[in-house]
Amino acid sequence: MSSDLIRVGIIGADTQASWAGASHIPALAAQPEFHLAGVATRHEESARRAAEAFGAERWFADPYELIDAPSIDLVTVAVKVPAHRELVLAALAANKAVYAESPLGATVAQTEEMAGAAGSLHTAIGLQGRLNPSVRRAAEIIAQGRLGRLLSARVTATTFGNGPESTSAYAYVDRAASGAGFLPIAAGHVLDVIEAVLGDITEIDARTELLWPRVKLADTGAISVREVPDHLDVIAKTSSGAPVGVQILAGVPAPQAHFGLEVRGSEGWLRLTGDHPAGVQVGDLTLASSVGFTAPESPVATGTGPAAAAIWTGAAINVGEVYASLAGDIAHGTHHTPGFSHAVHNSRLVARVEQAALTGVRQ
Repeated sequence: MSSDLIRVGIIGADTQASWAGASHIPALAAQPEFHLAGVATRHEESARRAAEAFGAERWFADPYELIDAPSIDLVTVAVKVPAHRELVLAALAANKAVYAESPLGATVAQTEEMAGAAGSLHTAIGLQGRLNPSVRRAAEIIAQGRLGRLLSARVTATTFGNGPESTSAYAYVDRAASGAGFLPIAAGHVLDVIEAVLGDITEIDARTELLWPRVKLADTGAISVREVPDHLDVIAKTSSGAPVGVQILAGVPAPQAHFGLEVRGSEGWLRLTGDHPAGVQVGDLTLASSVGFTAPESPVATGTGPAAAAIWTGAAINVGEVYASLAGDIAHGTHHTPGFSHAVHNSRLVARVEQAALTGVRQ
């Protein structure tokens, strides 16, 4: 094996329609810079199956053994948010590069703790939507001033999750303590794409709603009580000068899924659109504009992984862009990939949204 290969170990790689199997596995397979050196789950049987299905060199029934293995350079943490902190801190203590799904921590304080522990190590946070090629090209058009003075922006976004029905496996996201509800995940990703295109949100007014306080668990028939919001409306100001109105809808059937970001300026307009039911961060996006532009680059990874349910079609596209950026950083000693410090920024932004909605005061 070439010493230039980045040897990756994935914690949470499962063969049962897992996010890691649908996104991380094919994203790595598309890039020769990476080698899948190990997979880990909490059980020997599932770890063995994952290694066989994904072509991993080794399997681990204990995630901490994967973290400590000398054969692992980069640890990917793709498990439920409440388990992030201990695994990420252990990986950082082992002097490993770490790619963690977003949100990084269940609270702002946890996120800040992990970012502080990272030091100069290479990290990546799973806010992958901002690295979509169309998003990057849209940001270039805005930064170059080609739309003139920015007059307004409007965003509509949907997700199939957080609606009136769920399953027992995902009931935990409705608990406030999990840090994995509608605002940290659905809103966190949408707001991050907005900031990637229009610059940091400098002021924010927000209103949240809890539309479905009682959630039916389809697999058991039980009723779960939702403790967190499942709808968001935002009016914000961005550092580019563009005011932006945002509405994020949950529980939208897959055929009705839509993401749209339209920016209007004194000299033209641009529009980003997508239709992935899981949200803007998962699928590809299309860019259109009244001004001419060079077509976005082709994604480094396409398609789905061997453990992908139909709902995760295309999940490797944006995750692949994160890995490509991280490979460049590791090779050149740079830190361009959005990492744990960016996770802190996003976590604080979501907290500002929550505070604005709670108090009715602009944040």
